[in-house]
Amino acid sequence: MLIKTSQLLLIYLLLSKFLIYIRNSMKKLIFQVLLLLLFITSCTSVKKHNSLVNKPIAVDKLKSDVDFAYLKLQKLHPSLYWYISKEQLDFKFDSLKTTINKPLTSYEFYTKITPVLNEIRQGHLGVYPNSKIWSKKEANELIKKGIGPFSQFEFMMFGDKLYVEKNNSIDSTIAVGSEIVSIDSISTERLLKKYRKLMTSDGYNTTFYKHQLPKKFSNLYVFENGIKDSLLYQFKFNDSIKNIWITRKKMAESKVITKDSIVKKQTKAEKKKIALANKNRIIYNSTNGYDAATKEFQRTLSFMEKDSSVAVLKIKSFSIGNYEPFYKDAFKRIKENKSKYLLLDLRGNPGGRLSEINNLYSFVADSAIAFADKSEVATKTSFLKREYFNGGITTKVLKSIVYPFYVSFMYLKVKKEGDKYYYYTSENKVKPIRENRFKGEMYVLIDGGSFSASSIISSNLKGSKRATFVGEETGGAFNGTVAGQMPIIELPNSKVKMRVGLMKIAAHYKTEEVGHGIRPDVEIIPTLEDKINGNDPEMKWILDNIKNQDSDAK
Repeated sequence: MLIKTSQLLLIYLLLSKFLIYIRNSMKKLIFQVLLLLLFITSCTSVKKHNSLVNKPIAVDKLKSDVDFAYLKLQKLHPSLYWYISKEQLDFKFDSLKTTINKPLTSYEFYTKITPVLNEIRQGHLGVYPNSKIWSKKEANELIKKGIGPFSQFEFMMFGDKLYVEKNNSIDSTIAVGSEIVSIDSISTERLLKKYRKLMTSDGYNTTFYKHQLPKKFSNLYVFENGIKDSLLYQFKFNDSIKNIWITRKKMAESKVITKDSIVKKQTKAEKKKIALANKNRIIYNSTNGYDAATKEFQRTLSFMEKDSSVAVLKIKSFSIGNYEPFYKDAFKRIKENKSKYLLLDLRGNPGGRLSEINNLYSFVADSAIAFADKSEVATKTSFLKREYFNGGITTKVLKSIVYPFYVSFMYLKVKKEGDKYYYYTSENKVKPIRENRFKGEMYVLIDGGSFSASSIISSNLKGSKRATFVGEETGGAFNGTVAGQMPIIELPNSKVKMRVGLMKIAAHYKTEEVGHGIRPDVEIIPTLEDKINGNDPEMKWILDNIKNQDSDAK
C-alpha cells in the first residue's frame, strides 16, 4: 500500500512531537534526579564535614599543611617579604612545625598557624578555621529562633576593654558605654588578648586593632565556642555590676493578610506609578550605596552653616552600588552651593574598589596624576589561581564557555618588566581632573578603621598636600597594601582557609616611613566619654578652626 506525501508529512510531524515530548520528559526526569542527588549529596556532605570539624588531625598531616601554606604564599603573594625577611619567615615556619608534636583539631591548628601568617603583616591575609556548616533546614530554623545574643550589640574598645557601642537587645537598661566584663564567666580582657593574636594590620600599625577587633570579636568567639542561643553577659557601668542573660531576640513577624486588609485591584496607571517608584528607589539605593545589612547608605553629602559653606562628604565604604552618578551629582551640588570647605569623612571606612577612589580623587585633585602604580603580581598566571568558578551550576557552565577568553585576556594584561610581573589597569593611567572639581580648602577625617582603599586615596591627598588630616593614624599603610584579587586557599588536611591577596597596590605618593599609616596633621582621639555623650571632637575641631579662619579673614 502506497502512503501519500501528505500522510508521510503527518506521520513525520506526529513522530517529531512525540520525540520532543520524550526529550522534554527525559530532561525533566534528569533534572529531578539531579536535584535529588544534589540534595542527598548536600545532606551527606554537611554531615561528613561536621563530623570532621572536631576530629584530631595527625601530626604529619598538620606539618604537611604548614608546608603547603608557605609554598602557596611563595607562589602567589607578590610581596611576601615586605615587612619580614625570607630568613626570618623561614625560621618562623620551621619553628611552627617543631611545636606540632601531637594531633590537633582544625581550630587548634588555626590558633597555631595564624600568628605565624600574621608575621607577614598584611591585613588582607585572612585565616579561617574549619567550622561547622548548617543545612538549609537548620539555617532556617536558626533564623526562626531570632537574632543571636551577639548580633544584638555593637562593640567598641578602649584600652584592653570591651564596651557596648549600640544596644539593640530587648533589655534597654544596658547603657551605651557599659563595659562587658565577661561572657559566660570568661573575662573579655582574656578573650581580647587571645583574639588579638589572630589578626593583623598592614605593617607595624597598631591603631587598626582597636577598631577591627570589636567587629570581629563575635566571629572569633563563635569559631572557638560555636553558635549559642544565649550568653551570660556581665556588664559594668558607673561601678555597678550586673549579670544579664541575653537570649535570641525574635524578629517582628509579618502582618497576616485578611480580607479587610486586601487592597483594591490596581489600575494600569497605578501599577505603572508603583513600578516607576520602585525603579527610582532601586536607582537611588544603588547610587547612594544602600547596605541592606546595616540599613545605611554608604555615601552621603550634607551641608553645614546657613550659607552651606561647609560640605560634608561621608563615605562609609567604597564597595557598594553605582558610585559615578553620586560623585558627579555631589560635586555639582557643592559647586552650586559655593561651598568653601569640604570635609571628607573616611573614619571607619574599610576600603573597597580602586576605581571608585580614583573617580572621587579626580573631583578633588589639584593636578592630574596616575592615581596608582601598576600592580605587582607574583607570576604571569597569578590570576588563574583566583576563585573564577564560584557560583551556581548555570554560572559555572557559562564561565566554562568563556574561560579560554578569560585566560587569554588575563595573560595579556600581565606584563613582565625586568624580573617582575605587573598587572595594568585604568588606574595606572593619568586621568584628567574634573571640570566641577572642588578647589576650596579640604579636610580629611581618619582613624584606625580607615583601611585599604580609604588609606590609598588618603596617601595621594596627603602626599600632594591637598588636605589637612584630622583624627588618628589610619589602619592601612601609606605605601600600599596587597589585595585586589583575593582567592581562598584551603589547606588539604586541616581545611583551614587562607585568603591571599594577589596584587601589590600602591598610591602615586609614598613616604620614607615604612609600615605605618597616614598620620594626621592634628591628632584627636575620641574618649569613652565622647562616645557615651555622642560627641565628635574631630568634627568640632575642624568647625572651630574654620570659624577662626573666617573670623581672622574679616
